[in-house]
Parts: sequence; structure tokens; C-alpha cells
Amino acid sequence: MSSAFPDPADRIILALDRPDSESALALVQAIPDLRWVKVGLELFSAAGPAVLARLRERGLQVFLDLKFHDIPATMAGACRSAARLGARLITVHASAGQEALQAAQAAAREAAEAADLEPPTLLAVTVLTSWAGERFRQELAIPEPIDRYVPRLAQLAAAAGIGGCVCSPLEVASLRRSHPHPFALVTPGIRPAGTTAGDQRRWLTPAEAISAGASQLVIGRPISAAADPAASFARLRRELIDPVSPPR
Repeated sequence: MSSAFPDPADRIILALDRPDSESALALVQAIPDLRWVKVGLELFSAAGPAVLARLRERGLQVFLDLKFHDIPATMAGACRSAARLGARLITVHASAGQEALQAAQAAAREAAEAADLEPPTLLAVTVLTSWAGERFRQELAIPEPIDRYVPRLAQLAAAAGIGGCVCSPLEVASLRRSHPHPFALVTPGIRPAGTTAGDQRRWLTPAEAISAGASQLVIGRPISAAADPAASFARLRRELIDPVSPPR
């Protein structure tokens, strides 16, 4: 277990994919041992910055996943505002380019320090996991295969001083070889041990993803859609301590 995350609970980020703040807060209330939550576009668009304050009042660390992508000045302004809200992780698109990434990083750090908050870690989004190889090439006219394009963007982000990347589970090991700790690799696409893949093709269990080099795991429905979210969270936490091989 990394010294940065001595408790497995700190490795699990619950995705609050909810349409309003009350349902999100009710889910949080049902999981007493929860440490980290992700606020994405749906919840933020419905509830606004106030939801971050309400989550932080409950002692939670917030991953603000709005995937900023714009010109350098606008990226800087957005990350400055996000840092003032107390977000600990903030997503930006690596394809915004090095100048925009550097401006965003500097603005976030300065705003947090001015507010007497711990500076957030910016996470670069490389290629969204919804893209498949042929459609990626045809629609975006990018001839480079995704498995080469992702490391290229990750290297661009690292060179700009960005603290980590969001990546799919199957990209973790290769990115970790090129970007050792403390570079953060935050990973969605997780399925608990003992479950079937269903319609998922690119997935790992929590223990497999951590063993491959993931820093933290973003997990949504396996917890939020469970009959007992607290029990589901506890099982995932135990799995990180005592891994179980999943069926394949």
C-alpha cells in the first residue's frame, strides 16, 4: 500500500453521478467510511459550486471532474476557481496543449495558497474511454493508434508539470512504467472481484488495478446501485487488502 494512501478507503473515489445535490448527499450519508467523492458534469450542472462546500463540510475530499479544455487564459481561470472551492483533484484535457496546462497548473496552485488550502492535483485526460480505434481515426482524423496517442499526451502533461492522468485500467501498467510515483494515475472502469464483465471489455478488479500501478480508483454503480452501498464499499475496501481472483 502506497504511503500516500495508508488506508485502502483513500484509494476509492465514489462517483456521485446524481441529478441533484440531495440524492448525492443521501448516498454519501449512507457510507460512513467514505473519504473521496467525484463530482462530474451532471451533478455540478444541477447543484453548482455549493455542492462542493456541502461535501467538504462532511469531511470528504472532492475530485472535480469537469474536464476543462479551452484557451490558456480560460483554463487558468477555471482552475483558479476550482481550487478556491477546495477541490483536491481537477481534470483538464491534455490536448489543450502545454501552454494551457502550465497556465492551469500555476493558477490552481496560486489560488489554493492564497486561500490557505492545499494545492490541488491536476489530472490530464488523454483519450476518453468511449473512443474505439477505428472511429477515433475516422472521426478525428488522427492516424496514430490510441495506444500510442495516450502515452504521447501523458508525456505532454507531465512535461507541463501536471500531477497525473486519468486512464483506463488497461493503460495503467504502461503509463506507470514511464511515470513513477508520485505521478497520479486515477482509474475508472473497475469491477469488483467475483463479478462478471457484462458488456465491459476493458476492466480490471480493484486489486488488479492497484497492482498495475493505479493511485486511486473511481467506482460508481458497484457501490451506488448496490442494495447496501456501505456494505459494498466495505467489500471493495477489504478486496484491496485481501484480493480475490475474479472469474474471467
